[in-house]
Amino acid sequence: NRIIGEIGEIVVRKSIPGLFLGMWNDKDGSIYREKYFSKYQGVFAMSDFGIQNPVTKNWIIVCRSDETLKQRGCRFGSSEIYNIVEELPEIRDSLCVSQYNKDLDERAVLFLKIRDGHKYNEELIAKIRKEIENALTVRHVPDVILEVKDIPYNLNGKKVEIVVKRIINKLPYNKDSLENPDCLQSLQWGKLRNIYRNMELQKVFEVQVMRTPKEQDGKVVKKFKKIIEEKYGVKLNDYWAFYDWSINNLCEFWKEMWDFLGIISSKRFDKVLDLNVPMSESPKWFEGAKLNYAENLLRYRDDNISLIVTGEERETETVTYKQMYEEAKLYAAAFRKFGVRKGDIVVCYMSNRKEAFFAMHATVSIGAIWTGSLPLIGVQAALSRFKQVNPKICVTVDSFLHQGEEIDMLPKLKEIAEGLPSLEKIIIVPSKSDSSLKDISTIKNSCFLEEFLSQGLEKDGSVPDMKFEQVSFSHPVIISYTSGTTGIPKAIVHGCGVLMSIVNAFEINSDCDRNSVWLSVSPMGWATWTLAATLHFTGQTIVIFEGVPYYLTPTYMWDLVDKYKITNLLFPTSIIDEFQKRGYVPTPKHCLDSLKYIIAGGSVVKPQNFDFMYQTFKDVMFFSSYGCTETMGACLVGETSLPVYRGEINAIALGTAMEILDEAGNLIYGEMGDIVLSKPVPSLPVCLWGDSDGLMFREKYFSKYPDKFTIGDYGIRNPVTKGVLVCCRSDETLKQRGCRFGSSEIYNVVDFFSEVDDSLCVSQYNKNMDERAVLFLKIKKGYSYNEELVNRIRKAIEKELTVRHVPDVIMETKDIPYNINGKKVEIIVKKIINKLPYDSGTVINPECLQNFHNVPELNEF
Repeated sequence: NRIIGEIGEIVVRKSIPGLFLGMWNDKDGSIYREKYFSKYQGVFAMSDFGIQNPVTKNWIIVCRSDETLKQRGCRFGSSEIYNIVEELPEIRDSLCVSQYNKDLDERAVLFLKIRDGHKYNEELIAKIRKEIENALTVRHVPDVILEVKDIPYNLNGKKVEIVVKRIINKLPYNKDSLENPDCLQSLQWGKLRNIYRNMELQKVFEVQVMRTPKEQDGKVVKKFKKIIEEKYGVKLNDYWAFYDWSINNLCEFWKEMWDFLGIISSKRFDKVLDLNVPMSESPKWFEGAKLNYAENLLRYRDDNISLIVTGEERETETVTYKQMYEEAKLYAAAFRKFGVRKGDIVVCYMSNRKEAFFAMHATVSIGAIWTGSLPLIGVQAALSRFKQVNPKICVTVDSFLHQGEEIDMLPKLKEIAEGLPSLEKIIIVPSKSDSSLKDISTIKNSCFLEEFLSQGLEKDGSVPDMKFEQVSFSHPVIISYTSGTTGIPKAIVHGCGVLMSIVNAFEINSDCDRNSVWLSVSPMGWATWTLAATLHFTGQTIVIFEGVPYYLTPTYMWDLVDKYKITNLLFPTSIIDEFQKRGYVPTPKHCLDSLKYIIAGGSVVKPQNFDFMYQTFKDVMFFSSYGCTETMGACLVGETSLPVYRGEINAIALGTAMEILDEAGNLIYGEMGDIVLSKPVPSLPVCLWGDSDGLMFREKYFSKYPDKFTIGDYGIRNPVTKGVLVCCRSDETLKQRGCRFGSSEIYNVVDFFSEVDDSLCVSQYNKNMDERAVLFLKIKKGYSYNEELVNRIRKAIEKELTVRHVPDVIMETKDIPYNINGKKVEIIVKKIINKLPYDSGTVINPECLQNFHNVPELNEF
């Protein structure tokens, strides 16, 4: 097709007198026709690319067609790159050509000849990338930039891109016409074989599509998009156009989100957000609004099922929305009678039970603040959290089952009561019908639930009407805690913004409605518990499981799906790892026709997790989401209207300005960098508890990049798919022999070995602060750790990554430590082998830490 204003091939469509007669010795004209007329029938192809200006009608000759590159869908000429690069004082000459992989995907490779007195280094590469991005686009930035001693030219003084292009693509070439053929030997072709890290981390080629969207997918986001298009007179062609609009029109977007969701408030907001207030100063959202979080969660009061309650040894019971409201009303009456007021703290220290939901609704309805911790953590770890906030009431349970083991909470509660002088009441939920017969007299200020609730009743046995305290949008609702692996857990205060972010991510993007049924295995203390509780805003059914669902039988999880017609599964990545290791997959007897979505998160979701899930579930959408304790909701989401790519999270949540930055604070694509939020979102923390002047908050989240919220994780943005690969915590990054990489890169290779049950990779430093990577392996039963296995692992890492990624030390260990959130605790092992103090309070298997002390192989570094 004829084009104007775009780069294309120059042709002669009609004969002109100047066209040559033929080619010597080409008697039948076949060579002539093959060379000049085979590409476009009846049209003479000039083998040059150009652009015709549609206004001036003038032409720009760009380059020879064999000098044209097409990278990430962007076609451009090598001269466009030379025009930028060769203006730099450090560059004497350059050459840019295409390289192809086995599937004929194309990337640009830029070779640089450096001027005397200057050096080729990472700083120069970053400068070149930035110059090209600013002058052209990010898609023009060559994927590979290398130094060479010289650039080849022909006898006519022209660069010979075609010869170099043939060399790096392993094609035959002729160097007879070259003026300086010796330089071909100096070109660093060998580096091209290892320049990319493995697919899971850095290269944008060969991204496997795991699922393509169907016509009916994305119904909620499409409905919302249509409202925006009609109201604002814009055309948003796809999700990413909608995303860009939401970021560029932040206040308008969140105003429309408020209305689209139907937030209940007694007074509407006066202003959405003051964009002139820096992010680091915690700008106020929806100023002037008066509302109550619990009132929004209890908006439905009908006979639809709100909760299905089950567990390892529990009879199933159901709770309707009407019953949930009545229970919350009774709890709130008892809390008020006891003296709980706006701003008081109620903590939850119990397993995944319905009573936690009722207590949370009641607490928040009063304007009090809800918080809690996982019941499996020890007393000291719990106290390190609770002592910061001085709670008035603790809601707990006498015991619970975890993988068949009964966990007795009463001894813990005795210590909790003694360690928290602020506690005025410990309310104990009986786990069994006879639990209320237990002696709790040694637990100060304790009583069983029934006794406490009875004080909320009127004299005639009725329950007072529920009053929802109207508070500001930024009034504290929930306090969550960081993991505590790098120090005392930080108490993070959240307001009503959590409501909007959670519903944005899990209704807008996941097509949920009142027919959706979610399974939640998370007790209070995980952000996913708050997610499950908040989904009641949309009227969905939540199945809560007390204990570990895969403990009972290998297929018990899938039995649950069929029994309760579950549509959405929300898993920690660790559970999927367990399924994969143990082979816990559905059998032919399972129907699973209700199941639509499986969502993983909480830690890095590996590419092989995608392989396993899509091999197991052909018609189910599996994706990962990403958030953090600080944001509570998800920043990266699974969007049903977009394809799912292996290893990637396919979308950024609407209204969430998430970027990936390099160390200098530059926006980067296709490279690992810091995940940051560059604009406010409603779910950002209101503050850190006890940080009255905000100094701690600013130091923790804004000191690295001015006025950008640093989450503390590394990720890579794929410039083609626009998806994001979350790599690791920034404190899990290693740098060995000048090569920076994440521990998850190593795990992605090592975990494929049948002999390896688990692994952990951390940095060790010597007195000169030289760094090396140390890889610990937990070997599966029935296999042996030996030199042959170590050599195979080294070769696999070198092949999949580069030789610089191969850990200097690979050794066996008996077990790998995990924290209460099911994440490997690299930071603690890193501290141990570097002889630094550490706190093991958050480790669920602290006894294994002894395996990392005084290891002879590590003492001589």
